[in-house]
Amino acid sequence: MKRRRRENRTDYKARRILLESGTSRIVVRRTNKYYILQAVESVEAQDKVLATVTSKELLKNGWDKKMAGSLKSIAAGYLTGMLMAKKLKKGKYIVDLGMARTFTGSRVFAVVKGLIDGGLDVPANEKVFPSEDRLNGEHLKPEVKAMVAKVKEALK
Repeated sequence: MKRRRRENRTDYKARRILLESGTSRIVVRRTNKYYILQAVESVEAQDKVLATVTSKELLKNGWDKKMAGSLKSIAAGYLTGMLMAKKLKKGKYIVDLGMARTFTGSRVFAVVKGLIDGGLDVPANEKVFPSEDRLNGEHLKPEVKAMVAKVKEALK
């Protein structure tokens, strides 16, 4: 068994399927503090990173520095996806969620919704996305909700 599989880092069967598709992909990773998104192109199983965005970049777009601890929230994931879409402008991509646990309404699907709303062509089922209220920060404190709206306007 390969070391990266033993460490639960790589699902080689899923990776092979992604590589065989021939489509560029957006890799989504969630750390303890941030989201990291990378647009990756594969040539003969060699990955080339085209663009990278982290949720930390939301601080430059109007996210309050006092709220930096919430850069892994559902709303922050949605806005990070929009930021990546703005950086890439257009194109068809597939999403690589890696070993992240995927269930309906999870944080990683908020990122995918942000990519789609930002204008990228990403195949996804609408049923798995978090509700519109959660994407816009309706469930958070009023000051965070206002900040999310402000950043969303800045990214359009």
